[in-house]
Amino acid sequence: QVQLVESGGGLVQAGASLRLSCQASGFSVNVNDMHWYRQAPGKQREHIATITKTGSTNYADSVKGRFTISKDGAKRRVFLQMNSLKPEDTAVYYCYFARGTFTLWGQGTQVTVSS
Repeated sequence: QVQLVESGGGLVQAGASLRLSCQASGFSVNVNDMHWYRQAPGKQREHIATITKTGSTNYADSVKGRFTISKDGAKRRVFLQMNSLKPEDTAVYYCYFARGTFTLWGQGTQVTVSS
């Protein structure tokens, strides 16, 4: 089976930290780039972080300096460490993978940041 399952979301206060995880099954996270997206209520889904097969990273300006993407290839897991959370970070967070014409999304995990 080829799938992605996110976990680690929850309700936290502004300024808190949260660590999300994405468990991959059926493929290696070291083969291609892995991504985190999020979708806030009433807004389009947006890209927030990428980690390449070689470990290079990039981030959306809105989270740069606060979020860190990482991975454990042996365990086929991708992580998103979120620090200094803001109410604007409230969204459903999704793990995403694509290779050729094949795309795969996780089910999403809810992150809610209260003020």
